[in-house]
Amino acid sequence: MAIPQAILLMHCPDQKGLVAAVTQYLFSRQANIIDLDQHVDTESQQFFMRVAWEINGLLEEEKQIARDFETKIAARFNMKFQLHITDRPQRMAVFVSKLSHCLYDLIQRYMSKEWKVEIPLIISNHDNLKPIADRFDIPYLKYEINPENKLMQEDAILNRLEEEEIDFIVLARYMQILSPKMVSRYPNKIINIHHSFLPAFIGARPYHQAFERGVKVIGATSHYVTEDLDAGPIIAQDVEHITHKD
Repeated sequence: MAIPQAILLMHCPDQKGLVAAVTQYLFSRQANIIDLDQHVDTESQQFFMRVAWEINGLLEEEKQIARDFETKIAARFNMKFQLHITDRPQRMAVFVSKLSHCLYDLIQRYMSKEWKVEIPLIISNHDNLKPIADRFDIPYLKYEINPENKLMQEDAILNRLEEEEIDFIVLARYMQILSPKMVSRYPNKIINIHHSFLPAFIGARPYHQAFERGVKVIGATSHYVTEDLDAGPIIAQDVEHITHKD
């Protein structure tokens, strides 16, 4: 059985002693560091680091570790950080509409244990994909959404997500624009895959936009959802060359 790990992501203004302070802190807790990456963005003078360590023998809960690090290190260096513990799978909610290919791909990766996640529920504004959820014994909840009830329905969705202790959300061709309230409840925890090479061709019908512009490269972009449409931080991108024959 794999030993649980703690993963610390941090950034702050660059200054001397950052790596030493963090590693000495972990050493003082008898932590065994197994991975460390660091980088300084010289243009913004920001320091970034990701460090992972085994937490075998460290019995504190995640929040206790975070509070201790905040007091002893983060406050000292004006540091922003996130701490993740890998002792349990992340709970992923999947939002869908009518198209099934993205949902099938996510479920396949979940069932094969390629990803260390659980899918406690699938949320949709249509009934179309319920048979798929039933086949894999995943709860499927339908919330019909229109301009008049959108905010009320999103409140109901948020309540259910909280009940299920959802860690993050994946939009698998969910053809709805989330409200600012919805986005603010899960900052940098809502992932969308947009079928264009952002920032080109945001919004609906990106393939049609690309065709009209006569581009020779198309792509797809995975990004975090923000209040600005298709403008959140980019996670990954890929492209494909095309011709007039495609």
